[in-house]
Amino acid sequence: MNTNYRDLGKLTRTSMALDGLTIQLLEELSKYWDTSKAGVIRRAVQEAKERLDQKKAAPSPLEALAWLQGGGGVLREEAAGYRAELQAEREAKKYWWEA
Repeated sequence: MNTNYRDLGKLTRTSMALDGLTIQLLEELSKYWDTSKAGVIRRAVQEAKERLDQKKAAPSPLEALAWLQGGGGVLREEAAGYRAELQAEREAKKYWWEA
C-alpha cells in the first residue's frame, strides 16, 4: 500500500503525546514501510477503519446461524438434487471385499 497522501487534500499538522514504546514502534514501522511516522499513523488509522467497516458489515453470530438454518442460500431443489447425487454415490461404492 503506497498512498500519496498529498493527493488526498490538505494535510493538517497536529501534536500528540506518545509513550516511549509507541515511538519505538512507530520508528520501526516507519523504516520497514519506508515512510514517515505520520505515514505510519495514517496507514494504521486507515486499516483500523477498514476492519471496523468489515466488522459492521458482517452478520452477528445469531444472524449467521439463522441464515444457515434457513438453508444458507441454497435452494430447496438444489439441496434435494445434491442429496440424491450423494446417496447414489454412496450406494454405488463397494467395499474391498465385495470387489
